[in-house]
Amino acid sequence: MSTENNHYSFFEGVERNFDKAAKYTRFEQGILEQIKACNSVYRMKFPVRIGETVEVIEAYRIQHSHHKLPCKGGIRYSMDVNQDEVMALSALMTYKCAIVNVPFGGAKGGIKINPKKYTTYELEKITRRYTAELVKKNFIGAGIDVPAPDYGTGSREMSWIADTYASLKPGDVDAMGCVTGKPVSQGGVRGRTEATGLGVFYGLRELCNTAEEMAKLGLSTGVKDKKVIVQGLGNVGYHAAKYFSEAGSKLVGIAEYEGGLYNANGLDLEALVAHRKSTGSILNFPGATNVTNSAEVLEMECDILIPAALENVINADNADRIKAKIIGEAANGPLTPEADVILNAKGVIVVPDMYLNAGGVTVSYFEWLKNLSHVRYGRLEKRFSENQSGTILESVEALTGKKVSDIERKQIMHGPDEVDLVYSGLEDTMIGSFQEIRETMISLNIPDLRTAAFVTAINKIGVSYEELGIFP
Repeated sequence: MSTENNHYSFFEGVERNFDKAAKYTRFEQGILEQIKACNSVYRMKFPVRIGETVEVIEAYRIQHSHHKLPCKGGIRYSMDVNQDEVMALSALMTYKCAIVNVPFGGAKGGIKINPKKYTTYELEKITRRYTAELVKKNFIGAGIDVPAPDYGTGSREMSWIADTYASLKPGDVDAMGCVTGKPVSQGGVRGRTEATGLGVFYGLRELCNTAEEMAKLGLSTGVKDKKVIVQGLGNVGYHAAKYFSEAGSKLVGIAEYEGGLYNANGLDLEALVAHRKSTGSILNFPGATNVTNSAEVLEMECDILIPAALENVINADNADRIKAKIIGEAANGPLTPEADVILNAKGVIVVPDMYLNAGGVTVSYFEWLKNLSHVRYGRLEKRFSENQSGTILESVEALTGKKVSDIERKQIMHGPDEVDLVYSGLEDTMIGSFQEIRETMISLNIPDLRTAAFVTAINKIGVSYEELGIFP
């Protein structure tokens, strides 16, 4: 590992990117310092009985910004959890929410454990105790702070959090809104599982559909036939790879912790997933070349590289060896500021994490709204839309004397289900936000999308502070 990696501070990296962007804004230094600062840092230790012994668990919940409430951000379970990382991720959440016009302040949480070491029952005890600690300090609630899944957590943990909160807050009619990413049966929203990966696809597709940007790279417009490498085959990486494959892109490489695969002719994603399920590894997949050191896959030939695992995987040591023309940050902080400088100089377009992986928080916002309204999306309008479409269709058929096919009839008369509305809202958000960032980049002559994304976020948060006023 390089010296840079040993001493790398994720939060300082975020601050450096912030300072770089702040020069393009009009706000006074005091406002900029307030936007940058983590407002509340809650570091806790609590005992949990694991088997015959008592373990002291270290955990965090950090609220970066209160310019909008509630705060919002995931909870990760990992041995790498530390205060610097959680501060950085909470800051990115603030900027991410501003970029995609989700009215939340940023937050993040983490528990320093290896979840694979514990039984389901033990994980439930840890999760419920963590939730109780958050309730004690008023660090969770539908109008205060709303966690979500992150690395090492999922809908199961979110369900435990919701149940614990509801039991400690009897009579709170909005208790289910205290956390998002829940199972659909517990107030979750359809489409949340694939939301981040789908958002990555929508964001990169919008870039690839922009002829001027593709001309700079010498690439054709659209995602069809683009060669894609994905690092990390977890929830985000899998769904990003899935949607690119379905859109006609060629998945040529996969990097995972056990190693990597490369096939210039393309990999069959579903066959690969089945292979991993049966063998426990992606390695030795028929037709693909094994790569012992998975980091080397990032440096192989492709058009689009999607790091969808952890931070700091592309740094000063390997950035100059990256051959991709587009890097889509599906993970949080996969590039260091030093890597940014090298890649920008090479003309690589880096689509930043704070925009690209905002699909998760966007759909979490939809889930939160659903919990507050206490009604499923589409329930009120689905049949009305179908009946109205049917009436219009009958009128057209009567006027023209022609009948549409059964397939066409089904498509025309289909009323929106919850997942249709969620996908539609996510697609609109990712398209609109990309164009807003690009417009900022062009109008202010900013050299890269990351800086433009920060400027976009700072401008929105700064205006919030100005309009709210600073308490004397």
